[in-house]
Amino acid sequence: MNDITKKLLSMISDISGEIKGAFNIREDGGCAGRQSTENVDIIPKVGQPGIDIIIKPNTKEKIYIPACVTKSNVDDLVYNDFYVGENSDVLIVAGCGVHTDGEEDSQHNGIHRFFISKNAKVRYEEKHVGIGEGTGKRIINPQTYIEMAENSYMEMDTVQIKGVDSTKRDSKAVLQANAKLVIKEKIMTHGEQYAETNFAVDLDGEDSGVDLISRSVARGTSKQMFRSVINGNTRCTGHSECDAIIMDKGVVSAIPELTANDIDAALIHEAAIGKIAGEQLIKLMTLGLTSEEAEAKIVEGFLK
Repeated sequence: MNDITKKLLSMISDISGEIKGAFNIREDGGCAGRQSTENVDIIPKVGQPGIDIIIKPNTKEKIYIPACVTKSNVDDLVYNDFYVGENSDVLIVAGCGVHTDGEEDSQHNGIHRFFISKNAKVRYEEKHVGIGEGTGKRIINPQTYIEMAENSYMEMDTVQIKGVDSTKRDSKAVLQANAKLVIKEKIMTHGEQYAETNFAVDLDGEDSGVDLISRSVARGTSKQMFRSVINGNTRCTGHSECDAIIMDKGVVSAIPELTANDIDAALIHEAAIGKIAGEQLIKLMTLGLTSEEAEAKIVEGFLK
């Protein structure tokens, strides 16, 4: 691993020093390190870039799969498939960092598929960061597809708060009976950055449920688009929430779509977009903060 990869890993995955357990580290389209364990097999794909992560039943482990781009003019595409065995309880730490040092753009496009067996639990953490002094754009476009069997649970926690010039996030999921999916995203854009999020969830099994939560801040002239589609095809619960703060000349759009195909489908959408309230700023400024410091505190608290 080069020094930039090490720096990015500490930012996106909190990795420093030796990694214990299963991991795969991707650097500029190649493998910078890989390790399987007794219960987690990480196998390179044949015929396309990427890996299969096979998690045996009853496994309780932490797995790292970060990806780093460390220079300009890199176009990285990877396909990662996760097969999670029954009764497993795993934490998957992903994340992507893109560094540019020249005029050419660099991007990472990660296509992840999850096949989660009965009674399994997955927590998936993903941070996106862009750094570097180059003028080339830092682009990250993740795609996620999830199949959840009966009584399974998955929580996705995604964060992007620095340096990514363009991102398009597509997530699709199909849930069977009693499966629960929670997706939380936090995004901050500035300058001329663009961020787009698309969620689409089919609730096919009785008593399945989904909770989609987005919190974002748009600064400068940046633009954000949030779309959520929830299809309730049986007795189920679905909730979509988009809260956004606009600052400067930022633009945020929220487009919810709910379809109840069953009389017992209970679906809800909430959206709130607006500026920081003046009384909040005044209250903090009376405590001795400047207006810029007060704004920073409010944004920090909102994204938490």
